[in-house]
Amino acid sequence: MHSIRYIALKEIRHILRDPRSLMIAILMPLLMTLLYGYAINLDIKNIKLAIVDYDNTVESRDLASRFYNSGYFIGPDAVPTLTDPETVLRRSQAHAILAIRPGFGAALEDGTPYDLGLVVDGADANTATAAASYAEIVLQSMLEDRFPPGFEIPGVRLSQQILYNPDLKSSHFFVLGLIAIILMLVSALLTSLTIAREKETGTLEQLLTAPVKPREIIIGKIIPYIGLAGLDGLIVWCFAVFHFGVPVAGSMALLAFFAVIFIVAALSIGILASTLARTQQVAMTITLTLTMMPSVLLSGFAFEIKNMPRILQMITLIVPARYFISIIRGVMLKGSGLATLWPQAVGLAVISLLLLSLAAKRFKVRIG
Repeated sequence: MHSIRYIALKEIRHILRDPRSLMIAILMPLLMTLLYGYAINLDIKNIKLAIVDYDNTVESRDLASRFYNSGYFIGPDAVPTLTDPETVLRRSQAHAILAIRPGFGAALEDGTPYDLGLVVDGADANTATAAASYAEIVLQSMLEDRFPPGFEIPGVRLSQQILYNPDLKSSHFFVLGLIAIILMLVSALLTSLTIAREKETGTLEQLLTAPVKPREIIIGKIIPYIGLAGLDGLIVWCFAVFHFGVPVAGSMALLAFFAVIFIVAALSIGILASTLARTQQVAMTITLTLTMMPSVLLSGFAFEIKNMPRILQMITLIVPARYFISIIRGVMLKGSGLATLWPQAVGLAVISLLLLSLAAKRFKVRIG
């Protein structure tokens, strides 16, 4: 019994002297609870709706006000043009467009048949379904409030059109996001494990005795893994297209270019993780922590960023997967080009450059 007590006390002292173990044991559960508690939100709200009012009557303005005050919809990121309102959908500045054609006010007065046009971005099947359902609720609520029981409801109905994913297949939405998650995870693990392995075997010290600079070591190590990670991405992309039937609407050359930038960001995270670890096991744990949870929870892969608390929305700005997921979905499903995706492209390029610079600096300090 005394032996067990002494062994237990020894282990307690070892834990207290190892801050990394304490961080994993205490901070990790707290971070996971906060992230999962706030980021996992299955409620679909704050749907960005653009309203194009061609009728411009008291009734049409009342309908628009009801949509925005319903609690389901918010305004778009940009005002749609009258000539090409669907631009806001292609740029992901809105989830849906409500077109109020001339004659809405007159139809409410004389009861003539009338169709309201609702154009929905079907890239996210869940949001598209919710937008159509909520729009029906708001319209029916207005008609019921305007005409008391016993009165005949005018023949005003909602005519829906689904763009980019007319069959509302959720696999198109999630499989493309999986490509980004897989690329991030595999790329980061590749570099973190290879450097940690060289630390364990002592070959890294031998490499440092050669007449090469730290940044040359990093670049030399990254180049082969860009090709390997690119091959992984191509395999997953082929599986998505030929097995799941994901459409290809845009330029694959543009997508490949930004995939390389994204892979560089992921490889840089792996180098960062390797500078913090002494063994491959620790390197793997750190890499999974830095890539898996942020990429799944804070990238828009599974949960809408706009539904998260403001602080988490700010944190998502430093998650590379957030930008690449928007790019791959825009190129594949909507045929978006650089003119539409340049904000995401700039964000991804800046994050990649910062991560690569930080990884190089940290690696230099570590080996120094």
